Amino acid sequence: MFFTISLYVALAIFALGMVYKISTWFRYKIGLDVTNIPTSSRISAAVKGIILTIFSAKILTLLRVFILDTLLQLKVLRQDFLRWLMHICLYLGFMLLLLMHALDTFVTSALFPEYYSTLNPFMFLRDLFGLMVIIGIALALYRRFILKVPRLRTAGQDHYAIIILAVIMLSGVLLEGSKITSYSRYEEMVDEYTISADEEELRALEAYWVKEFALVSPNLKGPFDKETLDLGKESHEMTCVQCHSKPQSAFLGYTTAKIISPIALGLDRANVPTILWYIHFLACWLGLAYLPFSKMFHIFASPLSLLANSVMAKGISEPANIATRQVLELDACTHCCTCSLNCSVGVAFETIPNLNILPSEKIASIKALASGKELSNKQLKHLQEGIYLCTNCRRCTVVCPVGINLQDLWFSVRETLLKRGYPEFLALSPFSYYRGLMRKELVDDNYPAPLVQARDAIAAECSLMKPSEKPLALTPTDREFKSGLGLSDQASTFSGCFGCETCTTVCPVVANFENPQEELGLLPHQIMHSCGLGLKDLAFGSNMLWDCLTCYQCQEHCPQSVSVTDVLYELKNQAIKHVKEKM
Repeated sequence: MFFTISLYVALAIFALGMVYKISTWFRYKIGLDVTNIPTSSRISAAVKGIILTIFSAKILTLLRVFILDTLLQLKVLRQDFLRWLMHICLYLGFMLLLLMHALDTFVTSALFPEYYSTLNPFMFLRDLFGLMVIIGIALALYRRFILKVPRLRTAGQDHYAIIILAVIMLSGVLLEGSKITSYSRYEEMVDEYTISADEEELRALEAYWVKEFALVSPNLKGPFDKETLDLGKESHEMTCVQCHSKPQSAFLGYTTAKIISPIALGLDRANVPTILWYIHFLACWLGLAYLPFSKMFHIFASPLSLLANSVMAKGISEPANIATRQVLELDACTHCCTCSLNCSVGVAFETIPNLNILPSEKIASIKALASGKELSNKQLKHLQEGIYLCTNCRRCTVVCPVGINLQDLWFSVRETLLKRGYPEFLALSPFSYYRGLMRKELVDDNYPAPLVQARDAIAAECSLMKPSEKPLALTPTDREFKSGLGLSDQASTFSGCFGCETCTTVCPVVANFENPQEELGLLPHQIMHSCGLGLKDLAFGSNMLWDCLTCYQCQEHCPQSVSVTDVLYELKNQAIKHVKEKM
């Protein structure tokens, strides 16, 4: 009764959890272009898209991806054999155990009317699948804690997945071994199935089980004579053979039984098999009930992500389906950290202690943002910085084993965060190059707003004027500012400027305006002169500082070898550092 009730409770929680998680794919929103798409429209678009895909040539693509990338996981194999072996053992082993053993009442019994968990091939397959999961767990521990793959970080969800799987597997193996040796379990079986046997037959049957089934008996010890064993075998075939195969096929449980046989009687008297039974099944039901809310939910979401991305593309698929797919991808992430390992800007994490720089670590923050969870200003700024540092090289998207289109995800979240109103100074750097290329994708042409906001924030903290205003008159020399520019050899070359205006003459930004000084504030040669005088207000207040294209024309043409572009870089860094210290 307890077993049945706990099973149905776990299944009910599992089913409700699955419904809830799937509903979030249609309710949560990522990006500005989906804010006006209602949930009902996203559901209808998904149904329509699924039907059209099934009844089109794309179904062949889905079958190919399902076989090669979901079942065989060839995408992972091409990258790393050890990680492929870990994934294939965990994924296939867990799914087969879940279907054949944990849900045997609903699956295996329905497929095989003569099914008993103590019959072959079910005993052998159960141990085989269990061994696959144990190997997968061992490989996961080896990779994370011994091999220590670079940028592979272990979060709370990873600990939970490893611990719950380890408890299920170890308790299951110990339970199987203790049941094989358990004399009390043997007596229960005899009482139930051997009603007509006499004393001699029962004794022979017990001897046969001690010899062939690794039973540990307090009454009988081997060796036994052939006549007794033959009689025991005859009794076994009459009463037990229909539901009990020899335990040697259950190689994990049988090996465990042999190991614990010296203490088996003590374990049996202490009712250890029953304790292990409760531990094993409670762990199984706990894992099943919590599965939709844990990292292990990706065993369902990851295949869907692979399938969806194989037939969907931005600009071709409906925006409602793209929005749904992006939320689905958050659940599909396995936290394998392959994206972080291949991230071209991941090295920045060694200098900037912001976890959101690493692609795999951004997913949790984005999931919280999409769910509507209230994030602190610090959390939002860290996420915004981590996403804006992305160089849009697509390496994370290319290597993702579950097919998540990470680059599109970063772009959608970036615009959402910029709309929140926090200044992003990287918008003033070459990191905005990709954003400029994608300007037509932005809703209501929001491209200039973050740039103006970042400039105003710097101007408010670092100078007495706004970038759009004309330069101030000369102010007293800021000695600290002037000496601070000597942080590098390149930045110190501003002192060689004698105002020939060559840098300004060759500057394409200056040439773009009829009245450049009115638009830019200070021109390149004037910024160099301001640095020499230590005039911080003038240097930081110029639009030229932020409109610089870093084409290095000024630096290449300077007759005094002043590193004009490098000086501008250092000025930007000092301005941003100064503002961040006060934020």
